[in-house]
Amino acid sequence: MSETTDETVSFGYQQVTPQEKTRKVGEVFSSVARKYDIMNDAMSGGMHRLWKDRFVKRVKPQPGEQILDMAGGTGDIAFRMVAKGAHITVADINQDMLDVGAERALERGAGEGEGSLVFTCQNAESVSFPSNTFDAYTIAFGIRNVTHIDRALGEALRVLKPGGRFFCLEFSTVEWSGLKEAYDLYSDHLLPRMGQAIAGDADSYRYLAESIRKFPPMPAFEAMIRAAGFANTRVEPIMGGLVAIHSGWKI
Repeated sequence: MSETTDETVSFGYQQVTPQEKTRKVGEVFSSVARKYDIMNDAMSGGMHRLWKDRFVKRVKPQPGEQILDMAGGTGDIAFRMVAKGAHITVADINQDMLDVGAERALERGAGEGEGSLVFTCQNAESVSFPSNTFDAYTIAFGIRNVTHIDRALGEALRVLKPGGRFFCLEFSTVEWSGLKEAYDLYSDHLLPRMGQAIAGDADSYRYLAESIRKFPPMPAFEAMIRAAGFANTRVEPIMGGLVAIHSGWKI
């Protein structure tokens, strides 16, 4: 059955058709791919590295495990996990991001040890892998850009083996007063200027700031993970909810 023509989804503060969102998100990440990691350092003051380290510690990748790193584009999470001896499939809908990740992997020699690393272009809402394939599914700073989050969560559950674990690192709703106001000011006014200065693209970073605001708060997103069929769900706020680690298990 085709989707109804009057369905709309959010692209930042705009309401667009699902097809438009997929296209627009693709344009955003194609535009910023080459400067993505530099901008991550600039936007977070380098703290994204600590958040990702903490995230991977929660995942606890083991030697020989099969892990799907969705929206893993430039490889930041995958490189941390392959170093533990896991076999990582890096999937992303954007080929430009994957190209950057593959180039970085060659430069670093990632996957030359006990673990392995492959890159594949995939849509999180409909991945090509068989059911019950992976020991873990990770997605970091990517799920808020998915057009239909519920479909992506359903696919995550499907491709995990029974007993498999789901981990998501994402920006969330800041609950600390003071920090919330400062962060809103920063994301509304300074972030697009930084995007223009460093990546030559203010609009893409304006969208990224808006997409964080539109993402469900922690309890609502945890409820979505449970609704997808995951058990033992958990939320770990970081810096008062500036970012959060969500997790669940396939029983």
